[in-house]
Amino acid sequence: MNEEKEINLGNLDKKHFLHPTSSVKQQQENGPAIIFEEGKGIYLKDINGKEYIEGMSSLWNVAVGYGRKELAKAAKKQMKKLSFSSAFSTFSHESAILLAEKIARLAPGNLNTVFFTSGGSEANESAFKLVRHYWLLKGEPERKKIISRQKAYHGVAAGATSATGIAEFHQMTNSLAPDFYHIDSDSVDALKREIEKEGSKTIAAFIAEPVIGAGGMFIPDSDYLKEVRKVCDEYGILFIADEVITGFGRTGKMFAVEHWDVEPDLIVFAKGVTSGYFPLGGVIMSEKIHDLLKEKSQGTLFHGFTYSGHPVGCSIALKNLDIIEREHLVANSSVMGMELLKGLEKMENQFSCIGDIRVIGLLAGFELYEKAQTKTRFSEKAAPKIVAECANLGLICRSITYNDSDTIVLAPPLIITKEEIAKIISILTNAIENVIEKE
Repeated sequence: MNEEKEINLGNLDKKHFLHPTSSVKQQQENGPAIIFEEGKGIYLKDINGKEYIEGMSSLWNVAVGYGRKELAKAAKKQMKKLSFSSAFSTFSHESAILLAEKIARLAPGNLNTVFFTSGGSEANESAFKLVRHYWLLKGEPERKKIISRQKAYHGVAAGATSATGIAEFHQMTNSLAPDFYHIDSDSVDALKREIEKEGSKTIAAFIAEPVIGAGGMFIPDSDYLKEVRKVCDEYGILFIADEVITGFGRTGKMFAVEHWDVEPDLIVFAKGVTSGYFPLGGVIMSEKIHDLLKEKSQGTLFHGFTYSGHPVGCSIALKNLDIIEREHLVANSSVMGMELLKGLEKMENQFSCIGDIRVIGLLAGFELYEKAQTKTRFSEKAAPKIVAECANLGLICRSITYNDSDTIVLAPPLIITKEEIAKIISILTNAIENVIEKE
C-alpha cells in the first residue's frame, strides 16, 4: 500500500511541485528523493517507515527537535484566541509585543527593537531597506551601498540574492540589484580597500554571517569580527550580523557574535526562533537606529509584510525560546559540539581523506581530499556521494561543493545526546568506508 502511495505522490510531485533549491532535471527523472511523513526528536521517518537522523536540523532550523507538543499546543491556543491580526497602522497584539521584548532581552548590548518578517530572506531585505532609510533620515542619501562577503549566503529575495556571495545564485537570474559589493570572506584589509575605493560616504552597511553557513561552514579568525567592528566605526558604517543560521543557540551562545564580544548595529534572525514550527524572522536594531527613527521619521514607515508579527508565529516562538532556555539547549549545543568534534577528529585519524575540521557549537564541517596531508582533491567531488550513502544508512547531512569546496556539513538539533552523536559518527564512518575505501 505504501509503495503505491509513494508512486502516486511521486508522480504528483513531479507534475505540480516546483521545489526550491533543487535540480528540476533530477526531480523529473527520479521523483522526490525522500517523502517524509513523521518526525520525533532528532529523527524523521519516510513514507515507508524508514528512520533517519536529521543531521542538519532540516535547514539548520529545527533546534528543539520534531514533535514538540508544547509548540503544537501554543499554536492551537493562539489560533483559537486570535488567529491573525495585522500589525500595520500601529495595530498590535500581546504575542508580538512579548516576543519583541523577549528577543531584546536575549540579544547582546543595546539591540532592543525588533521588526518582524516571515523568514531570513525577508529579514535581510528589511535590514537593507532600514539602513538605507536610516541614512536618508540622517541627511546622507548617498549612503546606499551594501558590502558583503564572497561565500556569504543571505537569502533569495532580490536584494538578498545580490548580497549573497555565491555565483550560482547570481547565475540563476539575469538582473541583480545595484549597489551590492563583495569582498574576500576573511580579510579586514579587503573591507578597508573596498570602502576606500567606493568612498566611505557612499557605504550604508557591511553585512556578515558571524560563521559562514551555506557557503561552506567557515569560522572566522579570533579577531576578525572585532576588527570589522572597528573599521565600521572608523568609517561611520553600520554593521549587520546575519544570524539566521547561527542565532538562538546554534553555536553554543545565544547569538554567535557573543563568541567574539562584538555588538553589531543590527542582527538578522529567523530559523531557530521557532525551530521551523512556523515561518518567522526579523531584524533586531540598536537603540541608536531606533532613536533616530523615533526622532526623525515622519508619517508612515512604508515597509512591512502581511505576516509581520503573526500572532501564531510569535506565540510559537515564545514557547520555543522558553524550551531553549528551560532545557539549557545553548549549553547543550556547546557540550555536544565538543563531542561532535571528538568524533570527527577520531575519523580524521582513521581516514586519510578527511581534513580541515571546523566545529563551533552544533555547526560542523570538514573537507574531503584524496590525500588530506597534501590537500590533493579528488578528481570528482566526493561529498555528494558520501551524503547520498549517509541517507541510505539513515543520516541526513549536507554537501557543499561551490568552487574548490568538497565539504560535508552537520548541524543536528540542539537536543542531541552523546549517544546520538556517536550514531552520527558511526554512520559517517560507514558511509566513507563504503564510498571512498571501496573505490
